[in-house]
Amino acid sequence: MNSNAYLVIDIGNTAQKVAVFDEAGNQLTWLRQPVIGVADLEAVLQEYQVKAALVSSVGETPATLEEFLQQRVCTLKLSPQLQLPVRLAYATPKTLGTDRIACAVGAHALYPMDNVLAIQAGSCLVTDLVTAKGDYLGGTIAPGLRMRLRALEHFTARLPLLEPTPVDYLVGDTTEKSILSGVVNGLVGEIEGMICRYQAQFSPLKVVLTGGDAPLLSNSLKNSIFAAPNLVLLGLYKILRFNV
Repeated sequence: MNSNAYLVIDIGNTAQKVAVFDEAGNQLTWLRQPVIGVADLEAVLQEYQVKAALVSSVGETPATLEEFLQQRVCTLKLSPQLQLPVRLAYATPKTLGTDRIACAVGAHALYPMDNVLAIQAGSCLVTDLVTAKGDYLGGTIAPGLRMRLRALEHFTARLPLLEPTPVDYLVGDTTEKSILSGVVNGLVGEIEGMICRYQAQFSPLKVVLTGGDAPLLSNSLKNSIFAAPNLVLLGLYKILRFNV
């Protein structure tokens, strides 16, 4: 059994993740699925000697998971009131999503001496800025890729609901290709435009891309971007270690 491990749980809008880190910050294992159950956590605790755990949820944390963890290991719940490795310069910290906090902390951990822009491409397209001094300033929230595709189907009479796929063309010669070109290319253009605007105010700037749709979008983006698929999990680990 691995000793002194740290467990983090990210309960998002469309997926839930569990990860275990060691003392040095190495990710030992991770699990991603629609719903994380008690059996999943039981298996992790049997394999690793977990010293402490941190739970982050964009909504309500399932009571069964919280009770299970609290009975077995020191467990913290992420909120803006928890001690953080960055300073929140956000006007309404009580409304700040815990995934945004963790993402910002993870980005700052990767580039602690730089201004860094974290971009989450998931259910929503979210940007978060942390300065080289470690101040979290805030960012933007917009509809994500799948949300845009669902909106086209929901608010029109005949447009179909499509799954996101990579696009290597501009002009769509079918309705399906036209939708995908509009949504995917439009989102890419939006991200690139946002990066340019941030660079104009906070240069030099590091940019980190994460989220479920990051792999689909990364090849189309022209800007120099570092892809970090598990950025939120890294941020959660850093927050946990900051408090334990």
